[in-house]
Amino acid sequence: MTKLAVVALGGNALLRSGQKGTYAEQLHNVQDTCNALMQLISQNYNLVIGHGNGPQVGNVLLQHDAGHKTYGLEVMPMDFCVAETQGSIGYMIEQTLRNCLAAEHSHRHVITMVTEVVVDRNDERFSNPTKPIGPYYTKEQADAFAAADGSIFREDPKGNGWRKVVASPVPLEIINVDIVKQLAAEGHIVITAGGGGIPVCHDGEKLTGVEAVIDKDLASALTAVTIGADEFYILTDVPKVYVNFRKPDEKALDVITVAEAERYIAEKQFSEGSMLPKVKAALFFVRNGGKECVITDATQLGKPGCGTRIIP
Repeated sequence: MTKLAVVALGGNALLRSGQKGTYAEQLHNVQDTCNALMQLISQNYNLVIGHGNGPQVGNVLLQHDAGHKTYGLEVMPMDFCVAETQGSIGYMIEQTLRNCLAAEHSHRHVITMVTEVVVDRNDERFSNPTKPIGPYYTKEQADAFAAADGSIFREDPKGNGWRKVVASPVPLEIINVDIVKQLAAEGHIVITAGGGGIPVCHDGEKLTGVEAVIDKDLASALTAVTIGADEFYILTDVPKVYVNFRKPDEKALDVITVAEAERYIAEKQFSEGSMLPKVKAALFFVRNGGKECVITDATQLGKPGCGTRIIP
């Protein structure tokens, strides 16, 4: 029986630590990631793919700002910038995966969907930004930017520097998710809710964009639950989930239950803006009917015993 899996790409799937983020670098990383995705495709999975955009959307915002200062161009709002990254990143993934399939003489189709995701305008997370975007800065650089325009910066828990953080409201509804489900059931590979989806709110009968970047793992988890996925994979830049991370008694977790994950969260084992939203996304999926969620590095995808498995 064909299984349906949702895979959320993040970490080194698009941009790796120390890289500048050139097109060539990102395309090379996407190639590696698509090679890993072929492990699932070769096992006859139906596949839906989500992806992050943290570095890219931050860079797009900087490009708009530079265009305004240099040429007087209008600065576009954040939801518009998320849509830009959905198109550019989706293009790279779609084309690369299509080429991988062609090399294996597969005739499966790949489609990228521009996806809006509904959030609550009154979500308290609008007043407590946690989502890191854009490049890393030194403490001195971050302080200077904060003083200049009021941006909020937080230190990266992995010690890479300081990054700007923006509002990240909880995703409530994936627009056009029924079409995603239909396409996946027909065997098509769907790239959707890129960058967590374009954040929108209901205004009566209308949808209106809002300034935010939704967490892509939570958006992908909501997609997985809504379409009835059997499995959910969250790809990051570490092979497993750890407790006591970066401490002498650091420990990798192979299999944990929902109750164990909740206990680790209560102990503050996972950092906001890093592993915490991934574990919360895994819990959302498993609590709502999912069989298991696997958090792992892209290079381990499809291998027996890969990553950390979160089970009921």
